Amino acid sequence: MTSDGAHPSQPASITHTGDAEVIIAGGGPVGLCVALLLAEQQIPVTVVEAEAAIIRDLRASTFHPPTLDMLEPLGITEMMISRGIPCPHWQIRLHPSGDRAVFDLSVLEGETRHPYRLQCEQWKLSEALLEKLQQSRHAQVRFASKVEAAEDFGDHVRVEIEADGRRETLRTRYVVGADGARSTVRRSMGLPFEGMTYPETTLLVTTLFPFEEYLEGISNVSYCWKENGNFSLLKVPGRWRVSIYPDENIPIDDQMTPEALDASLQVIVPRDAAYDIAEQRPYRVHMRMVPTYRQGRMLLAGDAAHLNTPAGGMGLNGGIHDAFELAAALIDVLRHGASEARLDAYDRRRRPVAREDILAQADRNRARMRERDPARRRELLRDLQATVNDREKLRAFLRRSSMLEGLAKSAAIA
Repeated sequence: MTSDGAHPSQPASITHTGDAEVIIAGGGPVGLCVALLLAEQQIPVTVVEAEAAIIRDLRASTFHPPTLDMLEPLGITEMMISRGIPCPHWQIRLHPSGDRAVFDLSVLEGETRHPYRLQCEQWKLSEALLEKLQQSRHAQVRFASKVEAAEDFGDHVRVEIEADGRRETLRTRYVVGADGARSTVRRSMGLPFEGMTYPETTLLVTTLFPFEEYLEGISNVSYCWKENGNFSLLKVPGRWRVSIYPDENIPIDDQMTPEALDASLQVIVPRDAAYDIAEQRPYRVHMRMVPTYRQGRMLLAGDAAHLNTPAGGMGLNGGIHDAFELAAALIDVLRHGASEARLDAYDRRRRPVAREDILAQADRNRARMRERDPARRRELLRDLQATVNDREKLRAFLRRSSMLEGLAKSAAIA
């Protein structure tokens, strides 16, 4: 059924049910990951992506230890490490004093094969997954094609796709919506996306300037308080990504000018020359979630199911964790004879973790960094430094922030 309530028009062509047992809307890292996991089990899968190719844009760049563990058997982690920057510690820092709490992830040794964060742009993961899929005879990835609607008929799903100005309808056993915040699949399911949009706009820029040569002891991932505001510095190969949280009383367009962006960077490291800004984009931050990840033969994963502030780097990682849990459920049903009730376990395991361990924690991370009172900041920093200096407290803190605890909770749910 289309978004206006009408049934899809007569299709120009129909692909039979057996051609793809699963159709995935969205060719980002979450959709491609689900597809590869299914193709590895010889389940025919088609990915439908609106873009003409993988876009090398400014999106997520932090991968947590358990995500690297998960991707390793697929042969993806080794490639990402070769193209990224291992980050054995990260920090929360007062600027310009440099007083900081440094979180050493080596305390997680024994719980993960990768006791560090990896700084690697999201598109590199997408490209690696796509390369693997292109080698599989069980997978098809259709770029420049968009899922316009999907309807569950009980024993199959009809998916309406537009490509090159033409419409076609495909039949499949299951549909996965990994098509992001504006998910067509979620809309077709009739699900609300409940939550809120934060009032601020974040400005993300990249620069080749070597901050590590000017900020003593800076980590490759650093969240920083400055006077009346905050910023973050994340290193990726060849450049720094700087998240700037601008003055909410000034129009955003006025703060996106080269002069305004340079002024924001000059606060971090003052210099005589203007900063060379390689990339820039503004974005809004949301905290939203669907009431269920499954409705009949249609399922959601990643940003189509939940959105959170990027503070702490949990959004993409949570989406990849969704992908593994969802793929396991679909494999059990399609290959191991499990009943469709098995798909409900995906919702039971992932949605509470998203609500309580991803959205809630990301919201706390945001609130901490948006603290403006100097005395309260000092108090927060002292508490964090006390955590760092107590091995067991540090381990517990990093199990939460690295998403190991949430995964353990998920695994314990039947």
